[in-house]
Amino acid sequence: MKTDMSNVKSPEGITLVLGGTGKTGRRVAERLQARGVPTRIASRSGTPPFDWNDRSTWEAALDGVAAAYITYAPDLAIPGATGAIRTFVEQAVEQGVQRLVLLSGRGEEEAQRCERIVRDAGVEWTVVRASWFNQNFSEGEFLGMVLDGAITLPAADIPEPFVDVDDIADVAVVALTEGGHNGEIYEVTGPRMLTFTDVAKEISRAAGREVQFIQIPKEAFAASIAESGAPEEIAWLLNYLFDTVLDGRNAYVCDGVKRALGRKPTDFAGYARRIAASGVWKAAA
Repeated sequence: MKTDMSNVKSPEGITLVLGGTGKTGRRVAERLQARGVPTRIASRSGTPPFDWNDRSTWEAALDGVAAAYITYAPDLAIPGATGAIRTFVEQAVEQGVQRLVLLSGRGEEEAQRCERIVRDAGVEWTVVRASWFNQNFSEGEFLGMVLDGAITLPAADIPEPFVDVDDIADVAVVALTEGGHNGEIYEVTGPRMLTFTDVAKEISRAAGREVQFIQIPKEAFAASIAESGAPEEIAWLLNYLFDTVLDGRNAYVCDGVKRALGRKPTDFAGYARRIAASGVWKAAA
């Protein structure tokens, strides 16, 4: 773990959490508040409100902010995200933000362009480059499939080192509040590779009922997403991820959690037992 002591304290002021009601942002905000860090949770319904699509909301959200956790919804790969990140980072620096922590994605060229914008901003920065979230199966896009007993996706059985969102939040919080993380790219993954078939088996074992993975054609998946009424950008993103990113380019484990936190990342089996015990995966009678 890096031990650069040139900045051993977080900047004094408010820490802004963009996407503060999302999977990672909610957890980051909770951890910051537990540490007593003045925290502003940014969302369209927040006070003050923040909307990536309404730049008139940015100035108030950045007022008095010293550090910012940047997430872009639904993903940095979405067309237009790079321009929005560039403009936001420029404004943040102009308003006195001293430390930026960016949540990025593995194997996405567009996300890496956004990383370069943050790295070149002239302030302290850390990139948290994450693999696919465990929590997609418990509080996200695939929960309904798990409850139905069949994870139906257009994914080949290519392994992915799924990461626990709680680990992502822990890494982001130390980067926001402690010294020694400036200039680091933490590529965070779980401790082992799993295919979607492996994921289904782990969920089945933990939940005590059968959940299968069924590979479906890309065309059928795209049609089902369109029929579901999902927003156009979500449909585009899901098709992009399965068609482009989940092709084996990310089929390796990284040590970002260990380097940032000094501990091993959470294994999917432990996550699955925790979620099963909470009752989230209990099928309707």
